Amino acid sequence: MPDAPSPLPADRFLNRELSWLDFNSRVLELAEDEDLPLLERVKFLSIFASNLDEFFMVRIAGLKRRQSTGLSVRSPDGLTIREQLARVTERTQDLVHRHASVFDKDVVPRLMEQGIRIVHWSDLGEADAMRLREYFRDQVFPVLTPLAVDPAHPFPYISGLSLNLAVSVRDPETGAPRFARVKVPNNVPRFIPVAAAGAVLPDREAVFLPLEDLIAAHLTSLFPGLDVIDHHLFRVTRNADLEVEEDRDEDLLQALERELAQRRFGPAVRLEVTESIDPQILDVLVHELEISPADVVSVPGLLDLASLMALYDLDRPELKDEPFVPATHPRLSEGETPKSVFATLREGDVLVHHPYDSFATSVQRFIEQAAADPNVLAIKQTLYRTSGDSPIVAALIEAAQAGKQVVVLVEIKARFDEEANISWARSLERAGCHVVYGLVGLKTHCKTALVVRMENGVIRRYCHIGTGNYNPKTARIYEDVGILTADPRVGADLTDLFNTLTGYSRQTTYRSLLVAPHSIRTGLLEKIRREARHAGEGKPAGIRIKVNSLVDEQIIDALYEASAAGVPVELVIRGICTLRPGVPGLSENIRVRSIVGRFLEHSRVINFANAGTPEWWLGSADLMHRNLDRRVEVLLRVNDPAAQRQLQRVFDLDLAPDVRSWQLAGDASWTRTGDRNSQAELLALRGENAG
Repeated sequence: MPDAPSPLPADRFLNRELSWLDFNSRVLELAEDEDLPLLERVKFLSIFASNLDEFFMVRIAGLKRRQSTGLSVRSPDGLTIREQLARVTERTQDLVHRHASVFDKDVVPRLMEQGIRIVHWSDLGEADAMRLREYFRDQVFPVLTPLAVDPAHPFPYISGLSLNLAVSVRDPETGAPRFARVKVPNNVPRFIPVAAAGAVLPDREAVFLPLEDLIAAHLTSLFPGLDVIDHHLFRVTRNADLEVEEDRDEDLLQALERELAQRRFGPAVRLEVTESIDPQILDVLVHELEISPADVVSVPGLLDLASLMALYDLDRPELKDEPFVPATHPRLSEGETPKSVFATLREGDVLVHHPYDSFATSVQRFIEQAAADPNVLAIKQTLYRTSGDSPIVAALIEAAQAGKQVVVLVEIKARFDEEANISWARSLERAGCHVVYGLVGLKTHCKTALVVRMENGVIRRYCHIGTGNYNPKTARIYEDVGILTADPRVGADLTDLFNTLTGYSRQTTYRSLLVAPHSIRTGLLEKIRREARHAGEGKPAGIRIKVNSLVDEQIIDALYEASAAGVPVELVIRGICTLRPGVPGLSENIRVRSIVGRFLEHSRVINFANAGTPEWWLGSADLMHRNLDRRVEVLLRVNDPAAQRQLQRVFDLDLAPDVRSWQLAGDASWTRTGDRNSQAELLALRGENAG
């Protein structure tokens, strides 16, 4: 009998939260990269800050909630919640100082060389100061509300992510000190142009005064009759992770709206302050916000660098990446003339790769043509996130108004898009669409569309399954793939899937799909183990996976076992990865890399060598517990040879040894290697993807 496999070591997993911080550190490395255009570096500084905000609002908030309930469950890497929070605090403080340093000491001087300056009130000349005093009086002062804190005025509610001034004032008659809070309004530009509107400035100069500086310079007008002693900036992050109690007897929409109303009152999980803050003021904030001193993040320089995106929006193309226009997939047009998507798909599948292939002239056009086509009987679609002026939603409304059957599953539990999705759902309902809000206990995350068309007395079904949202704006900056197909098996599968989503069907098996929560985990585990068997039998074996995150312990253990059996495993993981690659006796045959660049690598594609008959799968699921167990996700088997060749080329490029990427080592360290820009190469080759 063969020897039983050795038990896997207890320390085989990396920490999820620290791995996420490593990902955001890679974003920060791009901000530090002197080879990038200057405003692109500013953009990455902003993205880093926004990412960190969401990390605290969701992940750290979740850990703190579990800690407050007394749960002592250890993470898969063996750390207690207390230990995780301590390590996150230490790592975050390091990253915040590095973030501030690259902005203050490197980017700001370079911006000044380009005529872009952020100044303080004391730097202004008299003419500029006079003009900004008028601006304050007319545009800012009316929306400010100074809130006193004393026995008659309790400490005010501080909204999440708002910028605030803690102001110390004194009564000149009694000498009694007072404390007040002034919120920096978020409906006024954070960076105020110093020059008068229409002024012609030399060398394309752009000078900005932070809004908080303008307010601070006029505090005496907010507290007349009092002496303003000092002021300090602070910012609070609150728990924004909704916990909707889903009850089959309660309207899900009403339950979610109730929770949304409570989100703004979530407990504080982080307090950001300037390094110069008065210790007594800090003590007041810590006490009143009921926050631990360990949750205070001291920031050198400006708070809330997420607002730097306003500088990125400046009209300075020479300081940005060269603009590009997404190409129409060559099979979807003849020269400048659009082709019928339906006629094209009858000839074979089309794999679209965004943003290199235009979303507007492929997926969006598919829905728009379906809405306008008198032979189309029905359109069924899932919507997880879309844009504020969504042409997809407009087309669905047009289709319903034209008398077509339109079914839309709007996932109203999509984090931070809940309110927008509720609004879309109601607009769709008013237009006559059949709107479904998802399944109790599950988020519907799959990206699927089904068009039913009558052709010469015969029903034919056309489909789209992708890795990205039906959002034309993010489709220009997110890297995603999708299949447009008229394959009858896929059409039958999506028909069954929509019947499950809208009715009481309990279908769990499909022809060309793996569907979570029932079959993606089991299907992938079986295929990983099949590769191990093939390796043992001397047959071609190999696994290549590209996803945003790899966290699921069962999948990771199966990959370790495949590696031990001799299967080469190549992983492209943009974000979180808790697998340890290259560890002797555990994962010698596994290598992991991350690509972070101009576009957000967002596609999920899996390839199995399968003894010489390769299998390709694409879909919406990352390899995380939530995707495999608590969401409706879809993986589609890609059968079209041209589409397979296109995915093969993308994988070969992403995994080329000289491509610019970060390599993960077994000790959790990431090393940047290579100088070949895979995204730039794909941009150069866009349009040459017809196979």
